[in-house]
Amino acid sequence: MAIAIAALCVVVAGVLLSSQQARAQSGAAKICVVVPHFKDEYWLSVGFGLQQEAAATGAELLFYESGGYHALQRQVSLLKACVAKGADAILLGAVSADAPDLLAAVKTASASVPVLALVNELHAPDLAASIGVDWRDMGRAVGQFLANRHPAGTAPVRVGFVTGPEDSGWSPLLEGGLRDGLRGASAMIVVTRRADTGLREQLREVEAVLTAEPDLDYLIGSAPAIEGAMGLGARTDAHFPQMIATYISHSVRRGLQSGKVIAVPFDDPVSQGRLGIRAAWQSMQGQISPAMKGPQIILIESGGPDAAHLPLSPAGLVLKIE
Repeated sequence: MAIAIAALCVVVAGVLLSSQQARAQSGAAKICVVVPHFKDEYWLSVGFGLQQEAAATGAELLFYESGGYHALQRQVSLLKACVAKGADAILLGAVSADAPDLLAAVKTASASVPVLALVNELHAPDLAASIGVDWRDMGRAVGQFLANRHPAGTAPVRVGFVTGPEDSGWSPLLEGGLRDGLRGASAMIVVTRRADTGLREQLREVEAVLTAEPDLDYLIGSAPAIEGAMGLGARTDAHFPQMIATYISHSVRRGLQSGKVIAVPFDDPVSQGRLGIRAAWQSMQGQISPAMKGPQIILIESGGPDAAHLPLSPAGLVLKIE
């Protein structure tokens, strides 16, 4: 009986894969995209890359927002919805790297459709592929930038840090890389705040940091945190810390151009979106690639030749959210 059941499972899996391969070859594939939210401009650029590559390859996209990094159960239900809607592949920007409910949902979904991690790290053994960069390297790039400015033995400087949720699939990694890059330097993180990466939530944490430590030399923050901080800085003539973003957005790019933001590690979110669609097509053909694929990280400094030419989504981009 056990042998018969195992054989039936193999047959069913083969039928599902053959069906997905047929749709992939015909160019009629349906790809489900589940992200934490589009409140953060970074994700709009990922969405633009997804949209552009899907249009070029003839895939249909279904965009879903989970509702933020604390919306774990909503993301779990969206994975089930993608399967129910007949998706041929699922690209998942995970709200958590290790949440048991999410890992179980990925395992269940991957039994019938390839599931690929997008941007955020996800420790699920059932993934067909992972698209993104190592967020440790993003943080390390920032840490090393400051360490080069303030090496050991120079006058100490004080740093405030505002980042994403502690259980997300990127923020703890970024923080670890940042602290590693700063090791031995004269720059010291004296206050850290964490929140979901909507502008309102991050601005609240920036205000808390500046209230607690009004004499900071630097503020390192997520793109929404730096966007909010630029607004605060524009309203005062008093001392304001120099700002470094931990990832790119339209607001951060404008800050680089104006000199308000002195540096950001650039991981090309548009390219990550395009790579996600390509990997989805490959997974529908039965190609499994567990190693992470993503663009090279480049540290961009204000005033540098690349600061004005960072590819992001166009102004006014509207994504059709299901």
